[in-house]
Amino acid sequence: MNLELSPWSQVEAPAYRPSVAKRPLRIQLYAMMLAFDLLCVSAAVLSGALLRFGQVMPDGWVGVSGAILALYSLAALGVGAYSLDVLRHPMRGVARATGAWMLAFALLFLLSYFLKVDQKLSRLMTGATFLFGFAALALVRQAAGDAMRRRYRNTFTNDILLVDGPPLRAPRGVVTLNARDLDISPDPSDAAMLIRLSDLLRGADRVIVSCSRAAAVRWAQMLKGSDIQGEILTRDYDDLAPLGVAELGGRTTLVVSTGPLNFRQRLVKRGFDLALTVPALLVLLPVFALVALAIKLDSRGPVFFRQPRVGHGNILFKIFKFRTMRSERTDMLGNRSASRDDDRVTRVGKFLRKTSLDELPQLLNVLLGSMSVVGPRPHALGSLAGDQLFWHVDERYWHRHALKPGITGLAQVRGFRGATETREHLTSRLQADLEYMSGWSLWRDISIVVRTARVLVHPEAY
Repeated sequence: MNLELSPWSQVEAPAYRPSVAKRPLRIQLYAMMLAFDLLCVSAAVLSGALLRFGQVMPDGWVGVSGAILALYSLAALGVGAYSLDVLRHPMRGVARATGAWMLAFALLFLLSYFLKVDQKLSRLMTGATFLFGFAALALVRQAAGDAMRRRYRNTFTNDILLVDGPPLRAPRGVVTLNARDLDISPDPSDAAMLIRLSDLLRGADRVIVSCSRAAAVRWAQMLKGSDIQGEILTRDYDDLAPLGVAELGGRTTLVVSTGPLNFRQRLVKRGFDLALTVPALLVLLPVFALVALAIKLDSRGPVFFRQPRVGHGNILFKIFKFRTMRSERTDMLGNRSASRDDDRVTRVGKFLRKTSLDELPQLLNVLLGSMSVVGPRPHALGSLAGDQLFWHVDERYWHRHALKPGITGLAQVRGFRGATETREHLTSRLQADLEYMSGWSLWRDISIVVRTARVLVHPEAY
């Protein structure tokens, strides 16, 4: 049986990597707005103290000042003070920033009441700080918003027009690429082609594909796992299950893909990952050392096994695991799943797999940002369900990569782990992954982490 896996060598070291899009402009502008806001808040705090006490930092005001800065930052993130619609509509930025300021002071008074520190808060100083901050935020947000709109002509995203057909002229600021010139075609069953497309689109916020009616469905499938807003330039595609309608230069497009998490949700998820990972790595350092020693004493070869996996946005990354197989018999493509009494697995490896200790080094992937604590499990490139590659069983398989892969996930806590010997083994996991993506919340991540403890030792882990 010919699985045609040779294109992976081209994917890992592509002959080209066009610099289509730089780091998203909007992220830089969000950081700029946050810096302006914090300057306004700091100036208001210092001005209030100067008005009341004649000095910028009287006794007892350092802690209060820090609390105001922290509360405002949290409130601003919570009300969406840094978002794309704020960039496009400066008045919304003013409303959200001043709303966050009021919320921060409400929380400050609530905390001061329960912590009984109200004697440190001068009414004149806090009142002046509030008024100065409100005025400064409103004026600076409006001025900065207007300046950004003029400077960038209200274009804050990296947009790409990918033409698969007759030439098409794009509006100013949109990068136009010809799919045929780049040797890219819509084939969802070609894993190498999907990863090449994802590599090409890396850093973009939005991609619009102009194609024939016959090719539209295939292009839609190609875009759904890319974790960027993908659109098909069309007038009538009712069978694509579009997520929404947008436009490009006065022509209608259908939105067929978008990332499952918005900017604030990604920040929360990343914060949760780091809050768990950093302490866990410090606590588990002795365990890492003992496992490394056991591996070295048991068999020759490296301590870690690094294997290419398909990750966030269909981009390849190298996953870290403790080596559990003999070095000369490791399977980089993952064509053969580990089985019970597998002769490739070492003595120490059997114990590590049974207890899931071999997965611990993936905490390093989380720390480096290629994985999350919770998410769809990343699979090896040649993984099979029965005798078929995963993406040949169900084309929706690529949709699961719109989120970062995880150390654990909804499928794992439901008991879907071990070898995928049949099509049903894959589809049950895929369904759980898609369900997780469609209803993400921080509480669900916490619940999955807690439930994972019950399945660390599993009869299907070998």
